[in-house]
Amino acid sequence: MGGFDAQLRWIESQKAPMQSSIEGWCAINSGSHNPAGIEAFAGEVIEAFAPLAAQTQCIALPAFGSIDDRGEPISFETADALVFRKRPDALRQVLLAIHLDTVYPPTSPFQSVVQVDSATIRGPGVADAKGGIALLLTALCALEQSAAAENLGWTVILNPDEEIGSPCSMGLLAEAAACADLGLVFEPCLPDGSMISRRKGSGNFTIVVRGRAAHVGRAFAEGRSAIHALATLVEQVAGWNESLPGVIANTGVIRGGDALNVVPDFALARINLRVEDRAQQIEASRRLADLTDRVSRSHEVEIKVSGAFLSPPKPLETNMEVLMGELERTGKDLGIEIGWQASGGVCDGNKLAAAGLPNIDTMGPQGGEIHSDREYLMLDSLVPRAQLCASLLHRYASGAFEVGANRHTRKGDCR
Repeated sequence: MGGFDAQLRWIESQKAPMQSSIEGWCAINSGSHNPAGIEAFAGEVIEAFAPLAAQTQCIALPAFGSIDDRGEPISFETADALVFRKRPDALRQVLLAIHLDTVYPPTSPFQSVVQVDSATIRGPGVADAKGGIALLLTALCALEQSAAAENLGWTVILNPDEEIGSPCSMGLLAEAAACADLGLVFEPCLPDGSMISRRKGSGNFTIVVRGRAAHVGRAFAEGRSAIHALATLVEQVAGWNESLPGVIANTGVIRGGDALNVVPDFALARINLRVEDRAQQIEASRRLADLTDRVSRSHEVEIKVSGAFLSPPKPLETNMEVLMGELERTGKDLGIEIGWQASGGVCDGNKLAAAGLPNIDTMGPQGGEIHSDREYLMLDSLVPRAQLCASLLHRYASGAFEVGANRHTRKGDCR
């Protein structure tokens, strides 16, 4: 890493400051449904990013329509997204993204960070993804100390709704993807340091069934059971796990019925579908529509389906493979061996890939047991992972490699 050695040594001095930032940020609850907490956390992040002297924006996001547990439409609103931009006129442009929100609500007992041992801390969001924000910030600060930084424009998006699928920020992410050559997303890498190559796509669907209520003893035949109809539908969807190899179909929530002596006229299910590729996504969507129609007619009930594949599959494509290869070269220079695994999980990297942006989405620190009260961060991963990111950015800024095509077609509205 000739010409960047001083910056790499500076990163070595930043382990304690990164840990301090992470612990302070994790003391602020920023659960997805806690806009006030997300805004408080965002204020701390804005202050931390100030030394970068980037253009800073708080962007209000559109509300997102959903369905409540009684089958009625509702509107979900979230906090603002944070966007930092530097050198939007540079020929080379990179998008760096990660989320402000966590899965832990204010009512969760898991609200503070503890030092497990000299190499590990445990707390809400330490790895997913407040550790990623600290690492991202440190890498950018190192880059900005180099002469090559003048060749690279960058945009940082910190969204407030990733843990619920980024329903409000997906448009912002797609717009930013169109203005960048490559993307880095700071989800935690795996506990052994491996990174994610390709990902399944994920769709969330709410099935609402409305039948006809009737007294069970006096007029059972006149009723049309919403629960029986939904049970038929759910059972057949579960069969896709065998008939469609690679597809995962999971019914996670069921609601319906009020009394044992009443034929239920309402039932609801929330279903998650995961698919390998675009063809499976189309096939699963077609099957769901056909199944809904058949069950509706055979049970004489009304069925409405809402939802979509908000996170399309993230396949291994040419530009993605080029970017992975360059990260491996960068890691080799630093003595970091990069391993890859496919994943059934999704993140905003899926959305960026769907918008045409090659991206690596596990640039964050090592950690594990995320989304639980055992979430932990491996402190010794902070420095090498920040060095890995900073070095990759420096190599791209220096013209060491090419990836992506957006900079040849970028429009003026990207500024």
